[in-house]
Amino acid sequence: MPYTTVVFDLDGTLLNTAIDLTLAVNHALEAFGLPRRAEEKIISFTGNGIVRLVERSVPEGTSRELWQKVFDEFKSWYGEHALDHTLPYEGIPQMIAALREAGIKCAVVSNKADYAVQEIIASRMAGCFDAVLGECEERGIAKKPAADMVDAVLAQMGRVREGLVYVGDSEVDVATAASCGCPCVACTWGFRTREELAAAGAQTIVDTPAELQRVLLGNEG
Repeated sequence: MPYTTVVFDLDGTLLNTAIDLTLAVNHALEAFGLPRRAEEKIISFTGNGIVRLVERSVPEGTSRELWQKVFDEFKSWYGEHALDHTLPYEGIPQMIAALREAGIKCAVVSNKADYAVQEIIASRMAGCFDAVLGECEERGIAKKPAADMVDAVLAQMGRVREGLVYVGDSEVDVATAASCGCPCVACTWGFRTREELAAAGAQTIVDTPAELQRVLLGNEG
C-alpha cells in the first residue's frame, strides 16, 4: 500500500459546491447593484478562500467599503444557503469508505471558513473523515498553499508526512502538496481542467473517483 494518509481538498474535490457558491456571489453582487458573474468565472476565482473569491468577483476599482458590504452579504446568504444544492460527487462516499476499510486515515482541509466546512461535512459526509479543518488563520494556522493546515490535521490524527498524499482539484492544491513535500493527485471533475492542472505542475491526474481509488490503494493495474 503506497499511502497511509490521504488529505483531501473540499470544494471541487469531494463536493460539488459550484451552484451554491455562484448563487451566493451573484446574490451579493446584485444586492448592491453590481453586475452578475458567469458560473465558470466565479469558479475560476475559487481556491484561496472567500475573501479572495469576493475580491475577485466585484468589478475592478470597487471601493473597500462597498466590497465589505458585498462580502458581508455573501457570508450571510451563503451561511443560510450553502447546502441548497451541494452534494458529494458521484462515487466519492464509496471511495472514502474503501480507503478507510483499507486502514488509510482520511482528512479534509479547505480554505473555506472552518465553521462552514464543519457544517457542510457534518451534513453531507458525516463520519467519513478522521479530521476536518477549514480556514482558521486567527488560530495562527496559515491557509493553503502553506503546509500548516495539513500539518494540523496530521497532528490531530497522530500521523506524520511520511506516507501522505494530497488530493485536490486546483493549482492551490498542487502548491499545497509541494509545500508539504508529498505527492499530489489532481482531479479533473472539479473546478479546473486537465490542462490547467498540468500547467500548475500536477503529474498524477485522475478523471473519476474510481480511478482515484485505484491510485490511492496502489491498484492502478
